[in-house]
Amino acid sequence: MQAKEVLSGDLVPKSHLPFSPAVKSGGFLFISGQASVDLEGKIIAGSFEEECRRSFDNLRRIVEGAGLTMEHIIQVRNYVGNQEDLARFNEIYREYFTAPYPARTTLIGCLGTVLKFEVEAVAHYG
Repeated sequence: MQAKEVLSGDLVPKSHLPFSPAVKSGGFLFISGQASVDLEGKIIAGSFEEECRRSFDNLRRIVEGAGLTMEHIIQVRNYVGNQEDLARFNEIYREYFTAPYPARTTLIGCLGTVLKFEVEAVAHYG
């Protein structure tokens, strides 16, 4: 079995749920879904844009806490609550990622009523 290391740190958002924010294994960093939460894991409600940016900022905190940059991300999975936010999501996405873009999946209408956006990712230490 491949060794795994759980990422933690002062700038990594905590969760009261049973999951690790990120796990390093085999040269990869697997980052759990990041939502609009503060560093203590409390959900911060806001507009779609506010929640989307806070989620991406949390993702960046984790990536940087692992000694990487957003350019090390090779795959992104995005969860957009409402179809009408898809165009704005793509605009915001381009602020956090540049070409060559990571592989990407975007699911719409799957978050219920608590969150407007969530993102998870895989980064590589190569």
